[in-house]
Amino acid sequence: MSLTVRLLAVPQAAPLLRRAVREHLGDGACPDAELCVSELLANVITHLGEGTPVTLRVTGSGSGRAARTRVELTDPDPDGHPVRRHATGTDESGRGLALLAAVSLRWGVRREAVGKTVWAELPRP
Repeated sequence: MSLTVRLLAVPQAAPLLRRAVREHLGDGACPDAELCVSELLANVITHLGEGTPVTLRVTGSGSGRAARTRVELTDPDPDGHPVRRHATGTDESGRGLALLAAVSLRWGVRREAVGKTVWAELPRP
């Protein structure tokens, strides 16, 4: 089963998306997926601006030890390629992709016909 949500990227959408992911995956099933959703949405708001249309997709694949949850966020900007920064202890931002990398098995960016998709694969509990 998959979850698809289309919305405008605004700060108020973050708790709604986390709740949708939690309800889709099951309570307590994957807090890392909720973190990824928040960070990906925050990146869109920061770099493309509030009100940018986005599409969230959450899918699952495999079974047993190979079971994965994939979180994807698609936005309309084909050129803005996210780059992982190395924030210092005093930086107020710049940790989003580092968090994504820390909790995911792998992550990346895929160009689309219109826009791009930033994705992360997480182990399924």
